[in-house]
Amino acid sequence: MRATTACLSKGFFARSMDEFKRLSNIALKLEGIKGPSGPKPLHDFHNPDSIQECKLMSDLDIGGYSKASLDWVPPSQANPNGHARFHGSISTALPVHKPEIQRSGYAAWRTIDRPPTIFGRALWDIDMYTYLGMRIKSDGRSYFVNVQTESVVPTDIHQHRLFAKRPGEWETVLIKWNDFVRTNHGFVVEPQTEMLRQKVRTVGVGLTDRVPGPFDLCIERIWATNTLDEVADHPDTPVLGEGKLRNKQGKTVSWGDS
Repeated sequence: MRATTACLSKGFFARSMDEFKRLSNIALKLEGIKGPSGPKPLHDFHNPDSIQECKLMSDLDIGGYSKASLDWVPPSQANPNGHARFHGSISTALPVHKPEIQRSGYAAWRTIDRPPTIFGRALWDIDMYTYLGMRIKSDGRSYFVNVQTESVVPTDIHQHRLFAKRPGEWETVLIKWNDFVRTNHGFVVEPQTEMLRQKVRTVGVGLTDRVPGPFDLCIERIWATNTLDEVADHPDTPVLGEGKLRNKQGKTVSWGDS
């Protein structure tokens, strides 16, 4: 058996060493017994290369007319760290020469699958954390946070509405991992099963409200955490509302019922 070029590359062994250091650090700090010592970074946009670690998607891939971009924005007075700007325009126009396409009008991005290490596929284990944290500036549109895991069904996605309390301003949003809803091709899957939190592959954001017009969402970073201290104005009760997700019977799912 011969090793592939990717496995022999310096990057592979460097990643493997980083993973070894991470696992050793967990063991030395007894995080498996005491719990995590702090937040777990998942992805940030503090440098230009971070954009290359993401995949952009839209109905343009199937012949649609929506436009989407994911651009890096350097640090400024408003935000001392770099961030990503997910923006464009949604169009629900159907492809003229593809009659099989009956639905259009979406845009999304997600982190790409991380390269493997000597320990296998690189995945996030967020089982010891309660919340997904995001630092965002929203335009108020109905975005979804999407999470992919090593699911038995590869097309399953766990989703939750990205509720912004202050559109047009930077804010921190926390979402309970247990509140995500399992979906497949935009529909809620029944029966629901718990997210495989030990094997998270990717995180991202999508816009599927099919409302024609411009959209603009800024994202600085994404992480897992156990504390509410990072959100000074976090409400004592969760924000409830229509999730915009529907089951196979066409019934709308409310986040309070998920």
